Amino acid sequence: MAAAEDPLNTYTHLPIYLDPSTKTIHPQSPTSSSDPLLTTITRINDLHTSFKSLDTPNSVPPPPLPLNPKRTANINKLRESAAASARKGNNTEAARLLTFALDMAAGRPDWEPVGLKREELAVCYLARAGAHAEIGEWVDARRDAQCSVECKAGPTVTPQGQRVMGNPKAFLIAGKSLLEMGRTEEAVQWLERAIEVEGTQQEDCKFLVKMLEEAREKLTREEAA
Repeated sequence: MAAAEDPLNTYTHLPIYLDPSTKTIHPQSPTSSSDPLLTTITRINDLHTSFKSLDTPNSVPPPPLPLNPKRTANINKLRESAAASARKGNNTEAARLLTFALDMAAGRPDWEPVGLKREELAVCYLARAGAHAEIGEWVDARRDAQCSVECKAGPTVTPQGQRVMGNPKAFLIAGKSLLEMGRTEEAVQWLERAIEVEGTQQEDCKFLVKMLEEAREKLTREEAA
């Protein structure tokens, strides 16, 4: 007795065609009223007919919702307040304020531009990484710096061929954090990636090159010890 075919692993070609005038589909060969194919086609055609009856003036979708200006203003205000706290040496308060800014940026509705969300997150993570680094919270500094890098993944090139700065400061903070934690080999690998992504021309990128040289020298001493 032959085994029954598995419908999930069996392809059956169904001969149907689209009527160009009515935009409905029909079987190419006569079928009985009880044929499952005919039942399915009838349902599709009925659904198509119901869609055509909907009230959609000019068939043009509505414009996208505008950005919420209050959210943008609040995020910027929190960043400015955090920067003021950092200038006064109160980096713990700066990190707290930036946490609120990050929550607001991450909470943007899905219909708003994802590029805006990623840019805001990259800037806020970078600022909070700097605040953590100033008070020696190297684990948190490295985490935030890496998040900033991932949100803004490197420089871009304009149509005129100009290279636009990426995020070298975040690479620097993460590299320094790894070195401060004694994770020298990881620091070397991270800084090599940083230079590969960011290049060596910009001023901050030159600091990356210098930090990489120092990290390699430190790793050599550790391996020789």
